[in-house]
Amino acid sequence: MADTQRKQRASGGADDEETRTRVLVGDDDPGVRDVLERLLSDEGFAVDQASTGQEALDALTRPEPERPRVALLDIKMPEMDGLEILQRMLEQGVDVPVILITGMNAGSITIKAMQMGAADYLQKPLDLDEVLIAVKKAIYYDELKRGAGSQLVPTTKTDPAERIIGSSPEMLRIFKTIGRVARTPATVLVTGETGTGKELMAEAIHNASDRRTGPLIKVNCAALPETLLESELFGHEKGSFTGALTQHKGRFEAAHKGTIFLDEVGEMTFGTQKKLLRVLQEREFERVGGNIPVKVDVRVIAATNRNLREEVVANRFREDLYYRLNVIAIHMPPLRERMEDIPALVSHFLNKHRYTPASSPTRITEEAMNKLMLHDWPGNVRELENIIQRAVVLCRGTIITPEHIQFQNELNRFILDVEQKVRANATLDDMLHDVKREAILTALRINDQDFAKAAAQLGLSDDQMREYLMELKLLGEMDALPSHEFAGKASGARDSGTA
Repeated sequence: MADTQRKQRASGGADDEETRTRVLVGDDDPGVRDVLERLLSDEGFAVDQASTGQEALDALTRPEPERPRVALLDIKMPEMDGLEILQRMLEQGVDVPVILITGMNAGSITIKAMQMGAADYLQKPLDLDEVLIAVKKAIYYDELKRGAGSQLVPTTKTDPAERIIGSSPEMLRIFKTIGRVARTPATVLVTGETGTGKELMAEAIHNASDRRTGPLIKVNCAALPETLLESELFGHEKGSFTGALTQHKGRFEAAHKGTIFLDEVGEMTFGTQKKLLRVLQEREFERVGGNIPVKVDVRVIAATNRNLREEVVANRFREDLYYRLNVIAIHMPPLRERMEDIPALVSHFLNKHRYTPASSPTRITEEAMNKLMLHDWPGNVRELENIIQRAVVLCRGTIITPEHIQFQNELNRFILDVEQKVRANATLDDMLHDVKREAILTALRINDQDFAKAAAQLGLSDDQMREYLMELKLLGEMDALPSHEFAGKASGARDSGTA
């Protein structure tokens, strides 16, 4: 039947030949060429054959109407190999997707082929289904590049200097606050989840402060132990401790007439908090090992992903320092609460993370954008930027489609092959056991091992959660706790959790 269909297509005349998508098959083995021609003809393609590299290059450089839309080329061919054909195409500006075929198993050749722009790379012996998928995918992406196929999302133009992107009501309120506070010396406390852009907010405030002629100095308070943090912030005198061979000026002095950004300020110990309080109150401090006050004119911007009000109640943060920092409060909303900003953020990141510095910004399909809009973004804007940067690499700077959008939860996704389980005589209880176990482990992971929050997310009571943990042997050291103790611990965890 397939041969009859192929003959009918072959005898369809010039008009039929012109309307069919043309594919070039290049291989020095006539048997391979014939197999591929039959396969592709049965799928409705018009097929040209080339037995040498030069014949393949001649076909690929024909005028546009007669030029193939995609090429299947063996790496090893007489006169010119597949990689050399790719190089000649690059030099002549020929943009035809090329799928390379090889019987060799060499990683270096694969890397070289993909670097030179091959659409795909297939190993012999060929899986014919894989060949068809590769050809159709190459044509699909070529249509996207030509403006056909799925609609591309239009990119929005943003000022290259604009680093905080957003037009949602929440972001507009923040921009207004920046405008009001920027020209004052008021201390600012920026709160929000990890990845929401608190450091960018500090940069925006500093850049808008025209009275600030000094620099913006950034300090990550969580990255340094107390002894080093104190010396970094306030400096030290020569001989104040072992290794202090010279006087060292700290970050506050470096930020004179400018701004100091204290990231993760909630990680400071009480001793350092006390010294910071003095700076905010009196605008002076003493270097470690010194007794001479040092005066500074510095705006302080602090940031934290903790709830400092709750930290004060728990006696982990000084109340007086909290009120000194919280003069102007700016809360950075999580991305899931400003989803309307995602298209503009995507355009910004596509422009920022070009495939090469000379490349045009990568484009994105409507389907891929819809996939982004359905995600809950636990990692916020930072996660979005990482995903877009990865997608640009995976699509090699051409068109981002849904398959290029890879979320971390998809990379770690649990897949239950029901058919395989049934064929292996697994019982329904066995399969339900696997699903329950994975669901509980996932809920615990995304809630930072908080049993109470995980139970609530799964619609379970504390006692039910404990029973499942025991049943699935996930309880660990909690095994010895009776039910009421577990419930008490869980509710305590719920009460002390941050917003």
